[in-house]
Amino acid sequence: MPKSKRNKIVSLSKTKKKGKEHKESIVNSIREAAEDYNSIYVFSFENMRNLKFKEFREKLKPTSRFFLGSNKVMQVALGRSVSDEIRPGLYKVSKLLRGDAGLFLTNMPRDEVESCFNKFEENDFARTGTIATEKVEKDKLLLFHITLFMILDY
Repeated sequence: MPKSKRNKIVSLSKTKKKGKEHKESIVNSIREAAEDYNSIYVFSFENMRNLKFKEFREKLKPTSRFFLGSNKVMQVALGRSVSDEIRPGLYKVSKLLRGDAGLFLTNMPRDEVESCFNKFEENDFARTGTIATEKVEKDKLLLFHITLFMILDY
């Protein structure tokens, strides 16, 4: 038979898809961690920088574990319904995973967890599309010492 000349979808990306085995390993690691730790918290974040979060994660590493990634995979790991859940009531936790969210599993008491998360807030440069929280105004008198060439460069 002759080869088909229809348009075929060709992937231009050289990265390989993460298969079912990768997702299953994540599900298994979340389930193992859920058995090891007493408490599970869902946290949300905005404009999180990896370096800042890495420092926070390293600080809490001896007593806890963080999971970030696909919300659907984490929901499957915890259980989406009463029949799927691995521990009683965990299907309610999986319903809270929406948007930019992650799981925090720990043996620490609740007061200590809340204080750690409340203390961890660092200011950083805004990303594109971020709404300014402060208004900065410059006086015209401050611009007198700047030469014309410096203004044209900007």
